[in-house]
Order: sequence, then C-alpha cells, then structure tokens
Amino acid sequence: MNYKVIEIFTSENARWHGKSIHEAILEVVRKQKLAARCLMTRALAGCYENGEVATWKIEILSFNMPLKIEVILPTSQADTLLPTIQEMVLDGIVGVRDLSVASHRTQKHLLPKHLLVRDVMTCTPKTVSADTPASEVVRLLLSANYNGVPVVDDAFRPIGIITQGDLIARAGMPVRLGLLGAMNQENLDTVLQNLQARKAAEIMTRPVATIAEDQPLMAAVDLMLTRNLKRLPVVDASGRLAGILARWDVFRTITTETPDWKALQEHKIVLVDVNSVQDIMQRDTHTVLATATLEEVMRVIDSNDLQRVAVVDDTDRLLGMISDHDLLRLFSGHKIGVWDRIASRLTFTEMGMRHKIVMEQAQKRTAGQIMKTDLVTIQGDAPIEEAIRLMTTHQIKRLPVVDSDAKFKGMVSRDSLLRAGLDNR
Repeated sequence: MNYKVIEIFTSENARWHGKSIHEAILEVVRKQKLAARCLMTRALAGCYENGEVATWKIEILSFNMPLKIEVILPTSQADTLLPTIQEMVLDGIVGVRDLSVASHRTQKHLLPKHLLVRDVMTCTPKTVSADTPASEVVRLLLSANYNGVPVVDDAFRPIGIITQGDLIARAGMPVRLGLLGAMNQENLDTVLQNLQARKAAEIMTRPVATIAEDQPLMAAVDLMLTRNLKRLPVVDASGRLAGILARWDVFRTITTETPDWKALQEHKIVLVDVNSVQDIMQRDTHTVLATATLEEVMRVIDSNDLQRVAVVDDTDRLLGMISDHDLLRLFSGHKIGVWDRIASRLTFTEMGMRHKIVMEQAQKRTAGQIMKTDLVTIQGDAPIEEAIRLMTTHQIKRLPVVDSDAKFKGMVSRDSLLRAGLDNR
C-alpha cells in the first residue's frame, strides 16, 4: 500500500487566515474526508533560520515553540492535498516522503466523538410560555416541521416541553398533527376553538429533560434514547435555553460530518465494527397483497394500530405503500373524511359500516389501485449511513428495506438509526 507522509515544520505563531496553522490544516483534512491520519507535536526547544531561539528554560523565549505536523495518507490523495498545504504554510518547511504501509484499519463511527451539542443543535428555537393557549401551540406546530416546542419562563429557562403526545393525551387534540393538517379550515377552527381554554402549563411534560450545550453529542443521544425522547432543550451555563436538539439534527450531522466510508474502502482500508441496514431493521411488519380489497387494508391498519402498510405481490416483491392519509381520501368525497373520524373516534372499519357507499366501493377497489408507488427504498446490505442519507434527503420517517430482487424485508425507523449511531461509537 503506497502512502506518503506530508511533514510540516512550523511554529506556534504560524497562522492561516487568522487561525493557528495546525488547526487550519486539521480542518482542511477533515472537511475533505481524506483517508488520512494527522498528528501535531510541540517541541521543548528549537531555533529558526532567522536566528530566533525558543526554549522552555527561559520564559520570554518559550512563546513560539516549534511545531511538527504530519499527515499520513494514500499517495493519490497526498498528491492532491500537497498544493493546498504548500499554499497554507506561510512560515515553515513542507516535506514529503514515501511510506510503505502494511495495513490500515479504522473503527467506523457514525457520530464523530469530538462534536459537542452546540455544534449540532438548532439555535433560537421557537418557544411558548406557560400561559400560551394550547390552540396557539397547535398553530405553531402545524406551521413548522417539528412536533414539539419548549415552554420557557420569564428568564428564558425551560420549564417544560409540549409534544404531539401531550396535546393528544392532556389537551384533547383528537388526532396527530399530520392528520389535523388535512382538515378543511372550518373543521380545523372547531378543533382549535376546543383547545383554546387549555394553557401550556396544564399540558406540558415536566420536569423537562435538558442537556448542556458543552456536553458531547453522544451524551445527548444517549439521553434521548434512555428517556425515549425525540428532542432535547439545550441550555447554557446559566440555565437559559440556548437551542433545541432533535433527532433530525443528529441525522443531518451524520450525513455531513462522517467520512466517505465507501471511498475509504476503495483505498483498501479495513473498517471495523461495520453494521448494515439489515442488522437494525424491523422485520415483523405487516403487508397486504396488491389484490386485497380496501376493506381488508382498513382492517389490517385498524387491528394493528398502523399509520401505513406495505403492498406486495404473491412473491413478496414490494409494489407500494398505503397510509391512513390515503384511506381518508376515500371518504372525502362523501362529506365525511377526517372530521368524521375525529368527531366520532371511529376506526376505518367503523366508518365504513356507517357509510355503506364507501364500504361498497372499498370492497370493489384494491390496494394496488390506490397505493403510492414512488417509494424510496434501500437494500438490506446497504450501510446504515446510506439509510440516514436517504431519510434526511427525502424527509421520511420510515424506510422500506428490500433485497436484490425487490422483495420486501422490513422497515427502518429513525429510532433504530439513532440507536445504531450510539451502539457504533
């Protein structure tokens, strides 16, 4: 394995765009996602070609100690990186030598250990006060792409958090936010009016779990999994709200900060602790045949409390997905739809019994006729970070898993991916 070592002999005073040269070089190597190891050593004493001397024995001569920075990487990448290093080192010597490498191995981590919570969190999050009506909380969440909001006091310290579950369990919100947003304005106004009397203080979860902004990101992920939380308020040293950390922030970080593992393997680097999608997917998922009637689909969703079901052919090949949104559209042309289900707390099967015309149609139409076919899928042998990239890019919560013959094998959820990131540390 042909490698090179780029050696930089410089000093503590050397800078690149105002940043210490060693920090600047490390940042360049990391951002380019090279198959490189870097190290920086600080000398005890030394001298420079301009006659300057540095020694720890004399305090006034210890302010500018010599530094040596070494970057070890494959020859092809070294040849690409070298011109950049030469441009950056304005004070020092840059050398290159060959290195014969017998093996190169690295542990695979989805979450870089050096990241802190403040590096990843969403700053200046939306908040509500203890007196905010539940109806205003719902309006806020309907206009956003998240399902929870912190409650703060007058000093901007978090005193609670309101999630979609809190709104359903304590405020009487009749259905999850995704379905609430499908209502027409008249019915939505009715729901909001019913929520007007409840205040945030009555429905929020308290005490609220928080994380300090200077804590390692891995500590925050551990807390989220231990407490089964989808988001964490982040506080500063004084206890004031500094940001919010959601699972989405963690996944976005994985897609941008982790190395290009595929490229590393192409350089014959052996990855240790490698997991694939099939290692974490949920296998006990429910399916229906494309020939199943919509009445059968309703019963599967109702009896298993599902939001979606996979549609397959008789060889288990994945053809599409049907969600509860898709089923509700069946009722929309009959002046019932979402509001009818909410107002009467009916299952789809019970709704069909009350509206015989819809059920008659449901008995005639099949899953294959209304399923969504523009699916984003992943194969079971794909790396976990590919699943994270797809779910982040397409903003989906669950990802169907198929084999090389497109046969349905299971589903990957955000929670399982987050656990994989923690287990892979």
